[in-house]
Amino acid sequence: MDLSIGEVARRSGLSVHALRFYEREGLFANPVRRLSNGRRIYHEEDVEWLAICTRLRSSGMSLATIRQYIELVRQGPGNEHDRLELLRRHATHVEGQIRELQEALDVMRHKVRIYEEHVVRGEADRLWNPSRTNPVSSGARQECRPPEEA
Repeated sequence: MDLSIGEVARRSGLSVHALRFYEREGLFANPVRRLSNGRRIYHEEDVEWLAICTRLRSSGMSLATIRQYIELVRQGPGNEHDRLELLRRHATHVEGQIRELQEALDVMRHKVRIYEEHVVRGEADRLWNPSRTNPVSSGARQECRPPEEA
């Protein structure tokens, strides 16, 4: 079934502008077909590829790496090991990002817990303040310490 750019935009969640950008950047697995009047025609497989492509982008895969992956796909059978290596390399990168985000979340949760405790006790004014020359309260020391020390 032929789909218009508007239909693909609605189904993919991408704007018409983004679809044109993806086409210009060579990010479609198959070249976008056009009617004799120049209107773009898409197919179901284009929508399916866009779902994969947008996930790769949202995971931080660069446009250059996506293009490299697409080029391998376009070459057809015989380079599956190269595709697999590219995807494994990116998965390892994403796992590292997840670890970093988890560490950041742990720090945020620690700080939230400290603030909640101080607010409940009515001691929020004892939290660390960088304008103080000598932060001596235990709250000041607690707030500065990383989660594993508190």
